[in-house]
Amino acid sequence: MARLKEIYHKDVMQKLRSDFSYANIMEVPKIVKVVVNMGLGEAIQNVKILDSAAAELAAITGQKTVITKAKKSIATFKLRQGMPIGCMVTLRRAKMYEFLDRLMNVSLPRVRDFKGVSAKAFDGKGNYTLGIKEQLIFPEINYDAVDKIKGMNITIVTSAKTDEEGRALLKYLGMPFRN
Repeated sequence: MARLKEIYHKDVMQKLRSDFSYANIMEVPKIVKVVVNMGLGEAIQNVKILDSAAAELAAITGQKTVITKAKKSIATFKLRQGMPIGCMVTLRRAKMYEFLDRLMNVSLPRVRDFKGVSAKAFDGKGNYTLGIKEQLIFPEINYDAVDKIKGMNITIVTSAKTDEEGRALLKYLGMPFRN
């Protein structure tokens, strides 16, 4: 079992249950999925950049990426409907916990001048979104093989009903929030 999942079952569930006084153990919030998205506007001119981004995202997450396509045509961006403009991965179960463990304990501390992540990036329903400016913070990425620095969005979807519950869940799991 993943280390973070063990921590969740042993410690976090009891802490959350006592903090929010849940009557049933099934009410305790849990992490449902983690979505890692890399939007590449440059893919309009250079489609090759999408291949390298997909390969890097697959290396980071350990799972095959899905190429995302434009939903609408936007003439000012020279974008047509159906053009590939990004890639994403949805992680669940064991891979999700492994990725979160690596993100919180290895990758985020490697960010320059890291003081913690914002505690305000919740969406009102307990889900947390984190933006990363460069993919080089992940140890799986070879610095010499990177052609262009690309950022990504990481969304942690929880079953929490409020931001307060979601924040407590992530804090107990070890998310380094700013004070």
